[in-house]
Amino acid sequence: MNKTDKALELFSNNFNCSQAVLTAFAPDFGLDEKLALKLGTSFGGGARNGEMCGAVSGALMVLGLKYGHFDASDSEQKSRAYSIAVEYTKRFKAANGSIVCRDLLGYDLSKPDEMACIKEKGLFVDVCPKAIKSAVEILESVLAEYE
Repeated sequence: MNKTDKALELFSNNFNCSQAVLTAFAPDFGLDEKLALKLGTSFGGGARNGEMCGAVSGALMVLGLKYGHFDASDSEQKSRAYSIAVEYTKRFKAANGSIVCRDLLGYDLSKPDEMACIKEKGLFVDVCPKAIKSAVEILESVLAEYE
């Protein structure tokens, strides 16, 4: 099963966008799937505030696993990790118009009346899988390019 299919399967099984993207890549980095699901939980729905799309935050966590800064004295590694994150978000925004959950959905899920509209219109079923697919495809491209 490819990463896109894995992420979409996770999403269809009641996991959020962040959990889906992060967990699809977790085995590649020795991260236990259960731990990845737990880690991604609070980032879904733009950290439940309609902020950064969960699919994007999941992808950024994967980029952190691959390129992350862990040596306090290595400013070059830190700079490279930041530039790769900026490139990723630039590509996602170009493909989807925004990296912000409420912009992608057209409603703010942190507001009960707008959450009701999101559910009524089926936007989690329509919009989120597209964002997940895009997030994974862009992530795979960035990972291949910055090998």
